[in-house]
Amino acid sequence: MSDQEQSPSVLKIGLFLYPFTMAAVAVNLYMLSLAWQRIGLPVIPPATAVLISLVLCIPANWWAARWVRGLFDEAAD
Repeated sequence: MSDQEQSPSVLKIGLFLYPFTMAAVAVNLYMLSLAWQRIGLPVIPPATAVLISLVLCIPANWWAARWVRGLFDEAAD
């Protein structure tokens, strides 16, 4: 692979994926709160799930960006 054909960095991929990862984390957190309602815990409102996902998304986004970067590297070989 030449210098001009380098795959994007994990940071660039992460910045691109952040809105999608954040939305996925928010939806999953809200669905989890609906499931734990069954054992008596309160349901998290959707807006609260979105706010919590802003923080929880950071490690999930990093893992997703590393995975996509690995796919780029594998495709280049």
